[in-house]
Amino acid sequence: MLSYAHGAYDTPLIGRTIGEDLERTAARFGDRDALVSRHQSMRMTYAQLDAAVDRVARGLLAAGIERGDRVGLWSPNCSEWVLVQYATAKVGAILVNVNPAYRTHELAYVLNQSGARMLVSAQSFRTSDYRAMVGEVRGECPALERVVFLQGGDWEELQASGDGLAGGELAQRMATLSFDDPINIQYTSGTTGFPKGATLSHHNILNNGFFVGELIGYTEADRVCLPVPFYHCFGMVMGNLGATSHGACIVIPAPSFDPAATLAAITEERCSAVYGVPTMFIGMLGDPSFGDVDLSSLRTGIMAGSPCPVEVMKRVIDEMHMSEVSICYGMTETSPVSTQTRVDDAVERRVGSVGRVGPHVEVRVVDPATGLTVARGESGELCTRGYSVMLGYWEDEEKTREAIDRAGWMHTGDLATMDDEGYVNIVGRIKDLVIRGGENVYPREVEEFLYSHPDVVDVQVIGVPDERYGEELCAWVRLREGASRLDADAVRAFCSGRLAHYKVPRYVMVVDEFPMTVTGKVQKYKMRETAIGDLGLQDAAATRTA
Repeated sequence: MLSYAHGAYDTPLIGRTIGEDLERTAARFGDRDALVSRHQSMRMTYAQLDAAVDRVARGLLAAGIERGDRVGLWSPNCSEWVLVQYATAKVGAILVNVNPAYRTHELAYVLNQSGARMLVSAQSFRTSDYRAMVGEVRGECPALERVVFLQGGDWEELQASGDGLAGGELAQRMATLSFDDPINIQYTSGTTGFPKGATLSHHNILNNGFFVGELIGYTEADRVCLPVPFYHCFGMVMGNLGATSHGACIVIPAPSFDPAATLAAITEERCSAVYGVPTMFIGMLGDPSFGDVDLSSLRTGIMAGSPCPVEVMKRVIDEMHMSEVSICYGMTETSPVSTQTRVDDAVERRVGSVGRVGPHVEVRVVDPATGLTVARGESGELCTRGYSVMLGYWEDEEKTREAIDRAGWMHTGDLATMDDEGYVNIVGRIKDLVIRGGENVYPREVEEFLYSHPDVVDVQVIGVPDERYGEELCAWVRLREGASRLDADAVRAFCSGRLAHYKVPRYVMVVDEFPMTVTGKVQKYKMRETAIGDLGLQDAAATRTA
């Protein structure tokens, strides 16, 4: 039997835009809770949420935002993030997600590459002064016409500006939209050293969020706690769209992950589901308040983003009452989920695989050299096809053709096996992608940045095992002759404010040469083996993961 599976499913795909789907849910469940933002002391029913989204959407119309215009959103999790997500969808603008951890170099790149006309931004968060960073790069972004800062006069002005519009203008705009229109650009790191803008349609992400929710049994009675970031598919698709397409309630525990705030939100809001990467669940299980909270309302949730240690999964099921927790696998380019464990899967399946193919999706495992589908049990590259595959990388046809073949298969770059029952297991990566705490980092991007250090002659970046984050970055550095010794603190100082924190190497090894093949290719697997030994990471390397 070949390693191919098709997710045949009785429930058909949704043929609506995101705005139409929200209005349908509001009509059915108008009086039910839709959105709770605990750190903002804000609650909305579905009727209130739809009305608030419409007000922002009319503001966008008044600002001259046209169908297909790009609108950037740079903020940690908050109620306004949700409003902008659905308002841009209603007017047909393409939402450009900007990672809150980005700094000036990355911000300028995504604004220019996407051609964003408007940026909606938080003013600050923790040590990040967004207003100052926007001011620093604004002159470098010729397409950027307007910046709207949240929690202030800009935001109020945007909303109020549309109050005078005729009532039918928003409906008229929505009538011109197609569910195949691009509606979202999410940047994922590229091997060229520059992020690529995965461009997704209403159809892509609305259906993916809906069917992820279907497989864990969502109804209007569910309350979904979302400590995962909205800028990522995990938050805005699997979370927000998964909830609103079922009439469930979105609960935002905090602007970013806080284990105590998440546990309190679950307890006090009686949440039935919680999402997280394994690092987040480890944080909740280890929080001092864990023994004092009541998590009995939990039934399900999703763990994704990086491999889950087996013992952590068992504790989540037993101690957090998440008997129906699901493991999901995917990538931004596939909206994101391609495979998922089911709520009735045996625990062994949920800790030993990434599940089976999702509804209306195809997956297969191919020999990377020949492109032929391999037999069940053999390893090869995992490919996926169906409604979930992105429209392409924004304004990058070459990279799109490299990722999606002529038959429509998205090549994930991940090595996988499929067993006789269709369960998929990820066994490695063809590409050099490092997954640190659920954040995808391509070493090439970090390497190209570190090359700009005046003392660095050559650099190679690898992922090394880490018990908390799954992987951490380790930079092998060759220094120019006569340079002073470079350590991890000096590298962090060089990167500070210029690279997102998760892209900054934790470890730095100064070497005279790299292990090479006879043809001159760097052997990163040998570098990883050496680093594990030299850095004393044997215990982390031995940690079992699902």
